[in-house]
This record gives sequence, structure tokens and C-alpha cells, in this order.
Amino acid sequence: MKISLIDPLEVKESYILEQKEKLEKLGHEFTYYKESAKDCEEKIARLKDADIAMITNKPISRKVIENTNLKLIDVAFTGVDHVDLEASKEKGIKVLNASGYSDDSVAELVIGLTIGVLRKFNQNRENIFERQNNYLLGSLIKGKTFGVIGTGHIGKKLIELLQVFGCKIIAFSRTEKDDIKALGVEYVDLNTLLKESDIVSLHIPNNKETKHFLGKDQLDLMKEGAVLINCARGAVVDNDYLAKLLNEDKLRAGIDVFDMEPPLPEDYPLRNAKNVILTNHVAFYTEEAMQIRADIVFDNLYSYLKGEIKNEISL
Repeated sequence: MKISLIDPLEVKESYILEQKEKLEKLGHEFTYYKESAKDCEEKIARLKDADIAMITNKPISRKVIENTNLKLIDVAFTGVDHVDLEASKEKGIKVLNASGYSDDSVAELVIGLTIGVLRKFNQNRENIFERQNNYLLGSLIKGKTFGVIGTGHIGKKLIELLQVFGCKIIAFSRTEKDDIKALGVEYVDLNTLLKESDIVSLHIPNNKETKHFLGKDQLDLMKEGAVLINCARGAVVDNDYLAKLLNEDKLRAGIDVFDMEPPLPEDYPLRNAKNVILTNHVAFYTEEAMQIRADIVFDNLYSYLKGEIKNEISL
């Protein structure tokens, strides 16, 4: 089969060359690129003769899919909302993901953003470099009620990390899990979580059911001064209304994901909001996570070539 890795996996090139040699010994043709394609046309050109596309978090549109003869899209990412799944289904293309590669990375950034907001990192920076007179008295995670929305792999990893901070942890999820309850976490309904939590962290996917999962009605339930952390997907929050609440000093936030990929437009509400720390969609982005995802995506590939399917997305 012809396999095209059209995005860099950001691991050592020696690792990629090892995989290339292994695949060629198995009788397959493997091509890789050191930079991501700039547009649809370049993606189509890279996939012109390919049976298998290996991609990261760069979009694969209907136009690309319809102009290729792919059998498999092997995604080196957890979310697959950047792949046109309907077009993939129509063409009978299987889609795999690399679920779990960044659980630790995302959970750690949630903690980092929480501490950054509570200890007023933004205001500290202004005082150091711009001679502002900000009120810098911070607060602890300890003693707070921390609400976790979504208790999949990342939500569970976050809960495990939070247990050392001495906070009360409550959770909401469509499916309550015994292993989460065994950690001493209480499941509550969404409205209760939003009303009672001092800090709320989102760990849900972006799909038709979750768009603006936290909209005006839900955000208005949160305590005044509560902290919202979003390292999941930008579209699950009504970010225009969130920005309004931030500017009115009603909420604080740490946000890693937006309604589009950065750079953000100058008029994007969160870009200019008060009381928020922004990061550049980097929750998943650590050296360790990049190696784990490379291992998973190649394991998916080798399994597929042997007639086995791992980590398939239901279309």
C-alpha cells in the first residue's frame, strides 16, 4: 500500500526513518513531509496516489477526500472534528484516532491554568513590566470545589492529579463510572455542578450535541468569581457571552481552545477580555505526548496492515 504522512509528527526524524524502513521491508511505500501542506490543493497532491493518509490536527475537507482514493485516515490526534467524517463515510474510508496520547499533558495544563488564574499571573506580569498597581492577593485550589465535566481518560487523569490539592471534586458525565466513584468523586447533575463549583474544567468532545454546551443559561448559573478552564474544544462554550461575563468581573477563565485555530482575529472577544489567561491550543503539546502519539498512530497503521482495526471512529 501507499502511505502518506502529510503532517510532521514532531518527533526525531530518526524515528520516522525507522518506520519508513520497516514499512518498505513489509512491501509498502511510505512518504513523509517535514512541513504541513499549505492548502487543499497541496493536500490533494500529497494524497494523489495514497491508500492511507496519516495526519495530525490539520483539516481534511470534503474536497480533499473526494479527490483521493483513500482507504484509511490515520489521525495522530484525539479529536477528529477536523476531518469531514460524512465524506469519509460516503467513500467507505475508515478513520482511526490516537486517543489517550495527551491525557497527562492536558490534565497538567488544566492545573497550570487554574493556578495561573487563582494566583493572577497576568496581573503579576503587568506589575513587573508595566508598573501597574494591581491587587495581587491570590487564592488556593485547596478547599475549593472543583467541578469536572466529562470523566473520560483526561477527566480521570485530572481528578487523580487534583486529589493531592485537598479540594472537593464533583463531576458530571453522561455515563457515571465506577472507577471515578472509587476515587471518592460525587457525580451531580450539570446545573448543580455549575452552581456549586469554584472551578469548572471541561473535558467533552465537539459535536452537534455539544456545541455551546455551556451557553448563556449555563454560564449564568456559575458562582460570581468562579473559574472556567477550557482545554477541550472552543465551540463547546459560547465564547462571546463568556467574554461578556469576564469583562463584567463575574467570571475568570483559563482558555486554551477557541472557535478557530490561532492566530485569533483582533476583534475576537476572548482576545480582548479581562480576567482570562489564554494559551495557544497547546494543552496536548509536550515532547512526551508527541512521542506517545507517534507510537499510537504507527501502531494503528501496522495493525490495519495486518487486518486488525484499533481506535476506529464510528462514522
